[in-house]
Amino acid sequence: MAVRHRLVHAAPEQVWSVLADASRYADWVVGTSDSRPADGLWPALGSALEYTVRLGPWTASGTTVVRRVRAPEALELEVHSGPLGTARVAIEIRSWGEEALVIIDEHPLRGLGGALHNAALDALLQLRHRQMLATLAQVVEEQAATGDRVKA
Repeated sequence: MAVRHRLVHAAPEQVWSVLADASRYADWVVGTSDSRPADGLWPALGSALEYTVRLGPWTASGTTVVRRVRAPEALELEVHSGPLGTARVAIEIRSWGEEALVIIDEHPLRGLGGALHNAALDALLQLRHRQMLATLAQVVEEQAATGDRVKA
């Protein structure tokens, strides 16, 4: 299990506004080049978005489904990554004074990722989460500073 946290210099509601915008998913999820709504009204329970990952000439698509939502405190997602399988990604937002403590907990569920899950995979997830939380903080803090939607 890979758990990582970061203090974001913005209110929890400002973090939530980024997480609750399906079109912003690619702004903060590492490796994702774009995202679009697929089913339902994001982030309602059961809603989904599609995302694209590009690595050089290689392109893959996946789907992320909301499995649990408690606005503006918690969002749990099931990320479907084709042959790599699925993963549970839980995002918790806690008030920390006037700022927000964001905690990400990811665990492979099915497929290749679930079958090969080990300490080495968790170490890679930790590196990914470090970058993802830094990017999320940047997006949220820029949006909070300008009062508008800012692309990363």
